[in-house]
Amino acid sequence: MVRQSSVMDIISPIMVGPSSSHTAGAVRLGILAKNIYNKKPQKVIFRLYNSYSLTGKGHGTDKGLLAGVLGFGVDDARIRNIFDMDVGIEYDFEFTEDFNRHPNAVDIIFEGDLNMKIEGDSVGAGRVVIRKINEFSVKFTGQYNTLLLVCKDVPGMISRITGLIQNVNITSLHCDRQVRGEEASMSICLDGDLDEKAIKIFERLENLYLVRYVEKLGS
Repeated sequence: MVRQSSVMDIISPIMVGPSSSHTAGAVRLGILAKNIYNKKPQKVIFRLYNSYSLTGKGHGTDKGLLAGVLGFGVDDARIRNIFDMDVGIEYDFEFTEDFNRHPNAVDIIFEGDLNMKIEGDSVGAGRVVIRKINEFSVKFTGQYNTLLLVCKDVPGMISRITGLIQNVNITSLHCDRQVRGEEASMSICLDGDLDEKAIKIFERLENLYLVRYVEKLGS
């Protein structure tokens, strides 16, 4: 007799499948990537590494990643049958090994009006870290609201940006650049909320090429 899956198989303990690293973590990586990209892509490629690549299908990693990119929560019952749904975008999965990467690493590659590659890891118990966006190093986990910026590397840019953040504390600030005077990135984690008016100010600033405000993940 074929056993029918129940809702408890899907959401207990708040995940699809037997492993929170491979399922709940995958959903959260997909959600963060979706919010960073902030557009509807034409295609998404998921490149799974190492343990994710070897056991991801059995643990529901592939379903979780796609679900997150579509905006589903970790306890959404639709995840179980997501590959039977018309999700409105093209997607593909690639499986590979690279032992320079975390055991549960993934690249989420968006193709469309804006092309973007987001690299992240599932680090255990459903926790995740975004490591890179395109060629820029970042480090944020979804535990805090995060202001993500790509800007021209000019003197005074950091103080200019942080000076506009008022009535909220900065918990961490990570900066990266490839070439002096060219593009640089900042990921600024905050312990409070930025209102829409403040975000609009950043969007109008000179020498800022990309502005994303990524709200913290729910529990």
